[in-house]
Amino acid sequence: MTVQLPAPAVASAGAQVSRRRRFAPGAGDQRKAGLLTYALLIIAAFVSLFPLYWNVVAASHDATRVQQAPAPLLPGPHLLDNLSTAWNQVHMGVALINTTIVASVISISTVLFATLAGFAFAKLQFKGRNLLLALVVATMTVPPQLTVIPLYQIITDLKWTDTLQAVIMPSLVAAFGVFFMRQFLVEALPVELVEAARVDGANSLRVIWHVVFPVARPAMAVLGMLTFVQAWNDFFWPFIVLTDTGTPTLQVSLAGLGAGNHTVDTAVVLTGALISTVPLLAVFALLGKHIVGGITAGAVKS
Repeated sequence: MTVQLPAPAVASAGAQVSRRRRFAPGAGDQRKAGLLTYALLIIAAFVSLFPLYWNVVAASHDATRVQQAPAPLLPGPHLLDNLSTAWNQVHMGVALINTTIVASVISISTVLFATLAGFAFAKLQFKGRNLLLALVVATMTVPPQLTVIPLYQIITDLKWTDTLQAVIMPSLVAAFGVFFMRQFLVEALPVELVEAARVDGANSLRVIWHVVFPVARPAMAVLGMLTFVQAWNDFFWPFIVLTDTGTPTLQVSLAGLGAGNHTVDTAVVLTGALISTVPLLAVFALLGKHIVGGITAGAVKS
């Protein structure tokens, strides 16, 4: 039996539904940004980019002009000279290659091992899982300075001093990466998907390759970028086990700029810092779109 409502009642009900849809969160057209929003974004962009701009400006002047007050705000004529001095004063080319190798190997290793460990802690059932996860998280509270002496003794016994493996091996996996991937996979990977793959006859390797990795790709991209930047900018441990004349990384080479002189050439040091920053900007320009796209793809639920 069909119940027909009077025309005014139908119109009233339709208006109520229309109002609910109109004011529902996320319904209708997106709100346009106002002038205040644009002003705040411009200020934030200016504050973020100004240190990089001033680094370029300082690298284009000589040391005398950089140290004068007020500081220069416009580029000068000495950029090419400072680039040549910084490149030739230390082994900058070798340092770039070494840093690329170190950062790439550490990033790939951390992403791989952290994803596997994060999947195990998130979806596999085994004795002591919570205790092991607590121990992994607890290691994040230990300052790295406490482990320098025993770690250096191990590196010395292995005769790895002044070699790249002395920097790579202690950083093949990080507790933060394991915890990060575990938290992502807990929500992003349904356990039914893993069980369905096992019912279809997939072994653990196929489950990881065809199920876990595709789901974890956005988090893997973010973790890879964060790890790459951290490994690229790492100074403390490489400065201990490497020398600027053997197999230096970029940060160790930058520490050698101006060494042996009575005064430090600030312009040349900032030029070296600019050289070490450009590859990071290039990597982010190439991969940043994919990383942000992966984050936003996993943030919207239907």
